Amino acid sequence: MIFDGVILVDKPEGWTSFKTDSAIKKLTGSRKAGHLGTLDPFATGLLPVFCGKGLKYLRFCEGYDKEYQCRAVFGAVTDTGDCTGEILSENYPSEEEMAELVSTDFAKVREAFAKIAKMTEQKPPSYSAKKIGGVKAYDLARKGEEVDLPPAKIKIYSLVIDKIEKLEKGFAVEFTCHCSKGTYIRTICTDCGEMLGYGAYAKNLRRTKNGPFGIENAHVPDDLFMMAEAEDYSFLMDSQIAISHIPEVVLDVKQAKDLSFGKKIEFRGAEVTSEKTYYRAVFEGKTMAVVYPAKENGKTVMRIERFFAND
Repeated sequence: MIFDGVILVDKPEGWTSFKTDSAIKKLTGSRKAGHLGTLDPFATGLLPVFCGKGLKYLRFCEGYDKEYQCRAVFGAVTDTGDCTGEILSENYPSEEEMAELVSTDFAKVREAFAKIAKMTEQKPPSYSAKKIGGVKAYDLARKGEEVDLPPAKIKIYSLVIDKIEKLEKGFAVEFTCHCSKGTYIRTICTDCGEMLGYGAYAKNLRRTKNGPFGIENAHVPDDLFMMAEAEDYSFLMDSQIAISHIPEVVLDVKQAKDLSFGKKIEFRGAEVTSEKTYYRAVFEGKTMAVVYPAKENGKTVMRIERFFAND
């Protein structure tokens, strides 16, 4: 069995994303595997892993929107913004404050989440994989060095509170967030906690969607190994699903033949911009290549970014 494609893993808690890659390499016998969208070790859920020739598709998928389910605990702050960190401070609501929150159906909490949902910039947490001078921020933070990352553009498409629960100390909010790439759910928790004055951290985090992929089609590693042992390879997905978001241009027989020989094809109806706009060059329902429009001798032609016809 040749493993070329995408495997959707339901990453267990405690596993790093790179450990998941290693498990898939062991499962498939591939020398290389790469994941789409890193998940923190404490987080669980959807981690698409590309293997074999599927790795050629990975770079075209890095801008996907994502969806998460999170449980945030209010009343304490940790250094990492999640349950794995050390508690830096505690400020749980008093009995009177909790009584008011409950009597108003946590109106102040709902208002804070509504404000967060409108934010278009977010400051990444110190404990993140963002690099400063070539060094990952979390490596600097673990050494006790001060980390100050600039705000990044984000988009929160929806932020829905699913449940608010009173705890013995403080309260917990369970919510679902559909957001752009680069949005930190831990920061949503800490920002809400700061806004309310109690502090907060992410207790549980689970990714349920990543672009066209959903958690309903993912498998935990143990199940993947059991399926492979039983020669059930239904978990292996066609890599072309991963780039279904890219607009397509349908080729005729001559164009497909010319493209396969690297000949220039006139690209009608496409605009040349300062930033590459990708298209899928499709022949008989199969993506032959990812292409982009470019000017050459006064004409707009089809340039190949990546060729897939032999996959």
